[in-house]
Amino acid sequence: MDSPAPADGARSRLARAHRRVRRAVLRRRRLLAAALTALALAAGLHAVAAPLPARVEVAVAARDLPAGTVLSSEDLVEASFAPGSVPDDLAEGAVGRTLASPLRRGEAVTSVRLVGPALADGHPGLVATPVRLPDPGMAALLTVGDRIDLLAADPQGGDAEVVAHDVPVLALPADDGAASATGLPGRLVVVGASAGEVTAVTAAAVRAVVTFTWAER
Repeated sequence: MDSPAPADGARSRLARAHRRVRRAVLRRRRLLAAALTALALAAGLHAVAAPLPARVEVAVAARDLPAGTVLSSEDLVEASFAPGSVPDDLAEGAVGRTLASPLRRGEAVTSVRLVGPALADGHPGLVATPVRLPDPGMAALLTVGDRIDLLAADPQGGDAEVVAHDVPVLALPADDGAASATGLPGRLVVVGASAGEVTAVTAAAVRAVVTFTWAER
């Protein structure tokens, strides 16, 4: 009788090994299932326990706020921003300061939104300069962004002179009902003036009545 061919012997050994492995897997299938379940659970717990991305707390408007609002703590709430979405030039210590322009609910409070030096950031060479106009109704005709000429008139008579030409209106603080140095009621308007104009406007505020006309463009 002929002996089995080497190839047949190899296939027979592979078949026996396959059967042994299959029997071993079947005997341990519950143990393997439990191990896989434990691995899946561990992976899920790790994902849940992974730290959340860093957030930055930013002061934003609690509701729509008009220009001229003196900010109180009730006007602001904290909002959580992702680091890459935080607005530039956030204002520090905003409570007690005056809004130069309207602020929408949820909008961050930045320096350019408040009355102060930063108002002139978009106007190179100009300085944010407060001017008290004697008539609040006159100031109410203005809007932020208007370009005006400031004129000084001697209350005792004489011609008016232009002390600042084509200056932008940067802010219109709320009417505080205060009186100017001359005793006349008035309202503050913040304009962007050059260094030379600041001197002339300041001097005019002491010795004259300051008014305005819309600048010709």
